Amino acid sequence: MTETVDHSQEGEATRRDFIHIAAGAAAVGAGVMAAWPLINQMNPAADTLALSTIEFDTSKVMEGMQVVIKWQGKPVFVRHRSAAELQKVRSEGAVGSPPEPDSERVKAGHENMLVVIGSCTHLGCVPTFNAGDFGGWFCPCHGSHYDASGRIRKGPAPLNLVVPDYEFTAGSTVRIG
Repeated sequence: MTETVDHSQEGEATRRDFIHIAAGAAAVGAGVMAAWPLINQMNPAADTLALSTIEFDTSKVMEGMQVVIKWQGKPVFVRHRSAAELQKVRSEGAVGSPPEPDSERVKAGHENMLVVIGSCTHLGCVPTFNAGDFGGWFCPCHGSHYDASGRIRKGPAPLNLVVPDYEFTAGSTVRIG
Protein backbone atom coordinates (compact mmCIF):
# COMPACT_ATOMS: atom_id res chain seq x y z
CA MET A 1 0.00 0.00 0.00
CA THR A 2 1.48 3.28 -1.09
CA GLU A 3 0.46 6.62 0.26
CA THR A 4 0.67 9.71 -1.79
CA VAL A 5 1.44 12.93 0.01
CA ASP A 6 0.99 16.27 -1.67
CA HIS A 7 4.03 18.44 -0.84
CA SER A 8 3.05 21.30 -3.07
CA GLN A 9 1.78 23.36 -0.08
CA GLU A 10 4.99 22.97 1.95
CA GLY A 11 6.91 26.26 2.35
CA GLU A 12 3.99 28.36 1.16
CA ALA A 13 1.79 30.48 3.38
CA THR A 14 -1.67 29.12 3.90
CA ARG A 15 -4.87 30.84 4.90
CA ARG A 16 -4.46 29.44 8.41
CA ASP A 17 -0.96 31.00 8.71
CA PHE A 18 -2.38 34.37 7.72
CA ILE A 19 -5.07 34.12 10.40
CA HIS A 20 -2.47 33.27 13.05
CA ILE A 21 -0.25 36.21 12.05
CA ALA A 22 -3.17 38.63 11.92
CA ALA A 23 -4.44 37.49 15.33
CA GLY A 24 -0.94 37.87 16.83
CA ALA A 25 -0.54 41.35 15.40
CA ALA A 26 -3.95 42.37 16.76
CA ALA A 27 -3.02 41.03 20.23
CA VAL A 28 0.27 42.99 20.22
CA GLY A 29 -1.55 46.15 19.12
CA ALA A 30 -4.16 45.72 21.86
CA GLY A 31 -1.40 45.21 24.43
CA VAL A 32 0.37 48.41 23.39
CA MET A 33 -2.90 50.34 23.49
CA ALA A 34 -3.64 49.01 26.98
CA ALA A 35 -0.13 49.85 28.26
CA TRP A 36 0.06 53.33 26.71
CA PRO A 37 -1.62 55.19 29.63
CA LEU A 38 0.87 53.61 32.02
CA ILE A 39 3.82 54.57 29.82
CA ASN A 40 2.50 58.09 29.14
CA GLN A 41 2.07 58.88 32.84
CA MET A 42 5.85 58.59 33.28
CA ASN A 43 6.41 61.72 31.18
CA PRO A 44 7.07 64.94 33.13
CA ALA A 45 3.96 66.89 34.11
CA ALA A 46 3.17 70.09 32.23
CA ASP A 47 4.00 72.28 35.24
CA THR A 48 7.43 70.64 35.53
CA LEU A 49 8.16 71.15 31.84
CA ALA A 50 7.14 74.78 32.19
CA LEU A 51 9.87 75.18 34.81
CA SER A 52 12.61 73.61 32.71
CA THR A 53 14.50 76.88 33.10
CA ILE A 54 14.10 79.54 35.74
CA GLU A 55 15.71 82.94 36.19
CA PHE A 56 16.53 84.50 39.53
CA ASP A 57 18.07 87.85 40.47
CA THR A 58 20.92 87.06 42.87
CA SER A 59 21.24 90.71 43.97
CA LYS A 60 18.42 89.93 46.43
CA VAL A 61 20.70 87.57 48.35
CA MET A 62 22.78 89.40 50.95
CA GLU A 63 26.33 88.29 51.78
CA GLY A 64 26.35 85.30 54.13
CA MET A 65 22.74 84.41 53.30
CA GLN A 66 21.01 81.78 51.21
CA VAL A 67 17.77 81.69 49.26
CA VAL A 68 15.89 78.52 48.38
CA ILE A 69 14.08 78.53 45.05
CA LYS A 70 12.10 75.74 43.47
CA TRP A 71 13.21 74.35 40.10
CA GLN A 72 11.63 71.25 38.54
CA GLY A 73 10.11 70.36 41.90
CA LYS A 74 13.49 70.41 43.67
CA PRO A 75 14.91 72.95 46.12
CA VAL A 76 17.87 74.91 44.77
CA PHE A 77 20.16 76.73 47.18
CA VAL A 78 21.52 80.08 45.97
CA ARG A 79 24.15 81.12 48.51
CA HIS A 80 26.06 84.40 48.62
CA ARG A 81 29.28 83.40 50.32
CA SER A 82 31.30 85.81 52.43
CA ALA A 83 34.99 86.55 51.83
CA ALA A 84 35.90 84.39 54.85
CA GLU A 85 33.91 81.43 53.46
CA LEU A 86 35.55 81.85 50.06
CA GLN A 87 39.03 81.95 51.57
CA LYS A 88 38.31 78.81 53.63
CA VAL A 89 36.92 76.68 50.77
CA ARG A 90 39.70 77.79 48.41
CA SER A 91 42.43 76.96 50.90
CA GLU A 92 41.10 73.41 51.32
CA GLY A 93 41.80 72.52 47.68
CA ALA A 94 40.07 69.57 46.05
CA VAL A 95 37.96 67.71 48.62
CA GLY A 96 34.66 65.86 48.61
CA SER A 97 33.49 62.97 46.51
CA PRO A 98 34.55 63.27 43.76
CA PRO A 99 37.33 65.62 44.90
CA GLU A 100 36.60 69.04 43.38
CA PRO A 101 38.18 72.42 43.93
CA ASP A 102 35.75 75.25 44.64
CA SER A 103 36.61 76.85 41.28
CA GLU A 104 34.93 73.95 39.41
CA ARG A 105 31.67 74.42 41.32
CA VAL A 106 31.12 78.13 40.56
CA LYS A 107 31.14 80.38 37.49
CA ALA A 108 34.12 82.64 36.77
CA GLY A 109 33.42 86.21 37.82
CA HIS A 110 30.72 85.06 40.26
CA GLU A 111 32.80 83.01 42.70
CA ASN A 112 30.89 84.36 45.69
CA MET A 113 27.57 82.90 44.40
CA LEU A 114 27.08 79.16 44.79
CA VAL A 115 24.15 77.38 43.15
CA VAL A 116 23.47 73.77 44.19
CA ILE A 117 20.48 71.44 44.29
CA GLY A 118 19.36 71.30 47.92
CA SER A 119 18.92 67.58 48.19
CA CYS A 120 21.27 65.35 50.18
CA THR A 121 22.92 62.80 47.93
CA HIS A 122 22.40 60.07 50.51
CA LEU A 123 18.60 59.74 50.62
CA GLY A 124 17.28 63.06 49.34
CA CYS A 125 16.59 64.97 52.57
CA VAL A 126 16.94 68.76 52.53
CA PRO A 127 20.07 69.84 54.45
CA THR A 128 19.92 72.77 56.87
CA PHE A 129 21.80 75.96 56.06
CA ASN A 130 24.86 77.22 57.94
CA ALA A 131 25.12 74.11 60.08
CA GLY A 132 27.44 71.16 60.50
CA ASP A 133 31.13 70.90 61.21
CA PHE A 134 32.29 72.69 58.05
CA GLY A 135 30.11 75.82 57.92
CA GLY A 136 27.99 74.69 55.00
CA TRP A 137 25.02 72.39 55.35
CA PHE A 138 24.04 69.58 57.69
CA CYS A 139 21.59 66.83 56.72
CA PRO A 140 19.48 66.08 59.79
CA CYS A 141 18.25 62.74 58.45
CA HIS A 142 21.52 60.80 58.66
CA GLY A 143 24.22 63.28 59.66
CA SER A 144 26.01 64.25 56.44
CA HIS A 145 28.12 67.42 56.64
CA TYR A 146 28.81 69.61 53.59
CA ASP A 147 31.19 72.56 53.39
CA ALA A 148 30.37 76.06 52.03
CA SER A 149 31.07 74.76 48.53
CA GLY A 150 28.54 71.92 48.82
CA ARG A 151 31.21 69.22 48.98
CA ILE A 152 30.61 66.22 51.22
CA ARG A 153 33.05 66.20 54.11
CA LYS A 154 31.60 63.76 56.64
CA GLY A 155 28.74 61.29 56.86
CA PRO A 156 27.02 58.69 54.70
CA ALA A 157 26.31 60.87 51.64
CA PRO A 158 28.27 59.42 48.70
CA LEU A 159 28.53 62.57 46.55
CA ASN A 160 28.82 66.34 46.70
CA LEU A 161 25.66 68.43 46.39
CA VAL A 162 24.81 68.58 42.70
CA VAL A 163 25.58 71.76 40.78
CA PRO A 164 22.82 72.19 38.16
CA ASP A 165 23.44 73.63 34.70
CA TYR A 166 23.28 77.38 35.14
CA GLU A 167 24.67 80.60 33.73
CA PHE A 168 24.68 84.27 34.58
CA THR A 169 22.78 86.05 31.81
CA ALA A 170 22.74 89.76 32.66
CA GLY A 171 24.66 91.12 35.61
CA SER A 172 23.37 89.31 38.66
CA THR A 173 20.60 87.30 36.98
CA VAL A 174 21.16 83.55 36.94
CA ARG A 175 19.34 81.16 34.60
CA ILE A 176 19.08 77.60 35.92
CA GLY A 177 18.36 74.80 33.49
